[in-house]
Amino acid sequence: MSADRYVGRMTSSSHPVVEARSLGECWFEVSRLILTEGVDATYDDQPIKEIARLTLSATSTDPSDAIIDRYGDPTWLRWMHANFFDTADVPELGNAASYATRLFDYARTGRNQIEWVIARLAADPNCKSASITTFMPLTDTSYIPCVSLLDFWIRDGAVDLVVFAHSLDFGKKAYGNLVELALLQAHVATALGREPGMQTIHVKSAHIYEPEYAEMTRFVDSDLATRA
Repeated sequence: MSADRYVGRMTSSSHPVVEARSLGECWFEVSRLILTEGVDATYDDQPIKEIARLTLSATSTDPSDAIIDRYGDPTWLRWMHANFFDTADVPELGNAASYATRLFDYARTGRNQIEWVIARLAADPNCKSASITTFMPLTDTSYIPCVSLLDFWIRDGAVDLVVFAHSLDFGKKAYGNLVELALLQAHVATALGREPGMQTIHVKSAHIYEPEYAEMTRFVDSDLATRA
């Protein structure tokens, strides 16, 4: 792996850290790490390879990413975009509330959390508590959203986003999460007249399901060969 491609590293076996220049590079570097260093585990009784307590950071959060455009599934990307920006309930998740409902109409009360973040940072650019949640504990009983905490703050003049996720599926969905979070970040930054900065995600369980092992290995190997 050449030094001008990814900046990926593990600080310790108990807290791996992956840093990369783009969302797509983050996706592939984490996937490579899961496939080569992940431990066998299960999620909802399905076999996975897992890296626990992982932190990933992308220095550029451009949603138009060459790697994701080439290797991502357009159907999944459309599904994820609707989840984040369409307030209709999600049939595939047992008709759970979408991320859009959680962010723009929290608990269906009309509370727009993204506008609250914008107003809070506009009033105080040094604010360290422009933090919102997607978790709705009074109604989230069977489905718990993977991405639960979004924390926006201004660093070096740009709007950074820090996220906590209890789990992310890097074989099918995680790249869609990265793109949609970047779109939210860009929305907040534009409203504040600033540029989007880094995206950092703390993931308790970064994993790939067994049916995607071969495809993700092929994708990562193909990308490495293309960029060599």
